[in-house]
Amino acid sequence: MSGDKLLSVEHLTMQFGGLKAVNDVSFAASASAITAIIGPNGAGKTTVFNCLTGFYHPTHGRIALKSQHGTIELQNLRKHQVSARAKVARTFQNIRLFAGMTVLENLIVAQHNRLQRASLFSFAGLFGLPAYRKAEKDAVERARFWLDRVGLTSWADAQAGSLPYGQQRKLEIIRALCTEPVLLCLDEPAAGLNGSETAELARFLRELRDEHGLAILLIEHDMGMVMGISDHIVVLDYGRKIADAAPAVIKEDPAVIRAYLGEPEAA
Repeated sequence: MSGDKLLSVEHLTMQFGGLKAVNDVSFAASASAITAIIGPNGAGKTTVFNCLTGFYHPTHGRIALKSQHGTIELQNLRKHQVSARAKVARTFQNIRLFAGMTVLENLIVAQHNRLQRASLFSFAGLFGLPAYRKAEKDAVERARFWLDRVGLTSWADAQAGSLPYGQQRKLEIIRALCTEPVLLCLDEPAAGLNGSETAELARFLRELRDEHGLAILLIEHDMGMVMGISDHIVVLDYGRKIADAAPAVIKEDPAVIRAYLGEPEAA
């Protein structure tokens, strides 16, 4: 792993009745690094994400994120606080864009918290005070920066729902980036993409890490992509962690081969 430790997950457990979807899982993610969480369907990957991002409050465990203001205990925050206060953003396995809004409007809406603060909760916005006008201008510039970065500028005024599927995936990621996160959580971002689109996504994620110093936490089933871009991989099976290492080590781990990658063929 590269960089300083940004996220610490300690003894995370999420229980639904008699089912432990996540069972005593601990791992860490570093700043300026890509950490992947992999495992078979039902292994508990998305449940971990839901605990990290405030959709679930874990049954047990601690989720600590380092920030410039000290350590933030994510397990104690509500969903909106994880984004606004802790600066953790996420995407979903199923695309959740505002399909009837334009591409640009989707990116402006993502910056609602910043604009609301600048408007003094509508007062400054109502009267067009300079602080709000500047915040609004900054929000548009930030949106256009990311549109240009992924080649979507020509789609700015199109309805988000009219974009091809691969472009919608891009839009969902840059919408999260418009919140200026310290940790970006991506839930199967390559789902439904073809080979060239997946390769383009992999390049973009590496550039976010290398050029912007962004920490990325990734759930993904495309093992070629995972092994090619990850600095660190955590493997879950039936809610438990079975491996936690660099990609080269994970490839050779017998428990991972049995649980996820399949048994090697006999000679």
